[in-house]
Amino acid sequence: MRPATALALCAALASTALLTGCGKETAGAPASPGATCAPDEPVVDPDGRTWDNVRVVSGKCGPSGAPSTGYEVTNTDKEPLTFTLTFSLVNGFGEAMDTITRTVEAVKPGRTVRRPLDAADGPGSARTYRARLIKVRAVPADGAGGDCPSSGVRITNDRGDAAMGLRVVGIHLENCGAADYRLDGYPALRLLDEDRHVVTGVKILDGTAAISTGIGGDAAPRPVTLHRGESAHATLAWRNTTTEGDPVNAPYVEVTAKPGAKPVTVTPELDLGTTGRLGVGPWTKTPAGAGQE
Repeated sequence: MRPATALALCAALASTALLTGCGKETAGAPASPGATCAPDEPVVDPDGRTWDNVRVVSGKCGPSGAPSTGYEVTNTDKEPLTFTLTFSLVNGFGEAMDTITRTVEAVKPGRTVRRPLDAADGPGSARTYRARLIKVRAVPADGAGGDCPSSGVRITNDRGDAAMGLRVVGIHLENCGAADYRLDGYPALRLLDEDRHVVTGVKILDGTAAISTGIGGDAAPRPVTLHRGESAHATLAWRNTTTEGDPVNAPYVEVTAKPGAKPVTVTPELDLGTTGRLGVGPWTKTPAGAGQE
């Protein structure tokens, strides 16, 4: 089974929806009159994309009944989930102009959050585009972004870099708790596919030198102590070369920072091709002022 989620996208047309900001709503807050899109009849995504408990529906927004776009997230899992939704913005000629993402953090079990897809801060603010839901990711909320989790550390991934088939992504750990946090060595990883099933057949290497040199993940591990507000990072590197066989994709990765720590799920979107290898650099303290890319 895929992540236990139910998500509805209110659309003005069958496969896409007219993007016209129809107000904003705080996660978990009651819907204000005219501020959200009311689901109507389910429609079919012509591209054949499906997600368990995810459907695209037609609907109208506002007291005037004007068509608009919204989305609804229901957490049917047993723990709080953070949802990240990716939409493609398409012009009247069917050309993809841009993508936008929306994140709904820490949706409690059994809770539904409904929001309009307001593009006032994106390309749709100047011109009318149509929006199509193209990707859904849902991870356990405790530990990945948002407020400081119970463990006292927050783990995220950056967008990474790609050149000539080489992929490099950083895993970032921030100490947001009151006590010092000590690391020594490499993070332990468990790769998960889009259904969050374990991916097998991939060799996880200590260090990144076997993948490529000069990318920052081939130093020997050293003890790291993080005071409150300090961060460390580890480099993931792979090549997405595809030869014979089926390519391996692992959008989700469970990261265990050190022995005994609670795993945290992040979404580095690993497209490993048929190489069967992933290099992992050691935890390295991040200089003050250095941000994620």
